[in-house]
Amino acid sequence: MAHDHIHETHPDIVKRLQRADGHLRRVIEMFGEGRSCLDLAQQLHAVEKAISEAKRTLIHDHVDHCLDAAANGPGKATKAVLAEFKAISKYL
Repeated sequence: MAHDHIHETHPDIVKRLQRADGHLRRVIEMFGEGRSCLDLAQQLHAVEKAISEAKRTLIHDHVDHCLDAAANGPGKATKAVLAEFKAISKYL
């Protein structure tokens, strides 16, 4: 791991992902139960939305805290901060 750190948002992100994991497991069970495609699509959409929100929160937190601190603090050059922003923004 390049950086060992935890942000205030990480516990909330983990909770969201755990909830999404539970929903996904339920969707898999629903397939076995022969549930309707509408029910399955609706539940898959909810799982996808939860994961997307977790990712968005993580990226925004990184931009707000890590990159801001790196850009305004001693150490990292502007090029390195910009490169890191470009790298993480491809996941938006």
